[in-house]
Amino acid sequence: MLITITIRDLLFPVSFLLLLPCEAVAATLGICYGRVANNLPPTSEVINILKTNGISNVRIFDPDPFTLQSFSGTGINLMTGVPNEVLPSLASGTPASALQWLQTNIFAHIVPSQIRYIAVGNEVLFKDSLYSPYLVPAIVNLYQALKMLNLDGTIKLSSPQAASVLSVSYPPSLGAFDPSLRAVLRPLLSFLHETESPFMVNVYPYFSYTNSRSNQVTLDYALFRSNDMVQDGQLMYGNLFEASLDAVVHAMEKEGFAEVEVVVSETGWPKGGGEAASVENALAYNENVVRRVVGNVGTPRRPGVGIEVYLFDLFDENGKGGDECERHFGIFGLDGVKAYDLRFNSEN
Repeated sequence: MLITITIRDLLFPVSFLLLLPCEAVAATLGICYGRVANNLPPTSEVINILKTNGISNVRIFDPDPFTLQSFSGTGINLMTGVPNEVLPSLASGTPASALQWLQTNIFAHIVPSQIRYIAVGNEVLFKDSLYSPYLVPAIVNLYQALKMLNLDGTIKLSSPQAASVLSVSYPPSLGAFDPSLRAVLRPLLSFLHETESPFMVNVYPYFSYTNSRSNQVTLDYALFRSNDMVQDGQLMYGNLFEASLDAVVHAMEKEGFAEVEVVVSETGWPKGGGEAASVENALAYNENVVRRVVGNVGTPRRPGVGIEVYLFDLFDENGKGGDECERHFGIFGLDGVKAYDLRFNSEN
């Protein structure tokens, strides 16, 4: 049963809860460095921007040799992507051939200690489903290759998925994976569980809001500023970000994988090019996400459990297709100046 109540009815307002002291180390906050553009600054300038703003975790979407070489020795940790089109060759080969791929494409250009994750494919089940049969076999071969290098304990493998892998996401307690995807998702979740690796999901409340046909998602609920809380059983939700994550958690619980961690491999809000896309809204959304990461707020289903998040995007990408808003997620301008005053930690 779902009940909506106002924040005033709660014993403690959400703003108070966000200020509670937390002894745990803050969860990891990173940023996505998309490069589908022809006007981006040199990588050396990008690294200076990252360091100036205290950003030490970055997601790149493919193992470009020059980009990896530029990051080598900087102390910045990377989530490095494996392109979807590479999955068939990795899956049909052997661990030895996967090892050769890792050595040639990644470790020849950057020291392994700077690789935090290898993200195998991106939203394969959503936009490149023809590669779905190759996903888990490719991951397993890469894992065996990492074991040969004694790196399986320090470099984690996963595969970022679109939130649309859920067939039901509202209310969060009814969260369930699309039954047509279970043949891939269950082996993936089993691998993640066995290797203590996270389930990665790209979460975009912006698109949930703009695609909502029944006004079920309000702008205030998407932007963390709703005066209403949605009650789902014994849990309370004041924003779509946390509700979306808990829908994933519930879906994993239903499959028997309650212990698997969730990493938000992408999330953000456009500052132009579409409905409700503005600098003010982008700041409001990303600021609240950062606050929750730094404060280890967690979610109602997993309170106090810090969530690792990668904000999208470092710069606007003028080469991206799709709707105009897709090209306006950049938090920084090409000159390195923030498009809006987003603070990544308490020091910048």
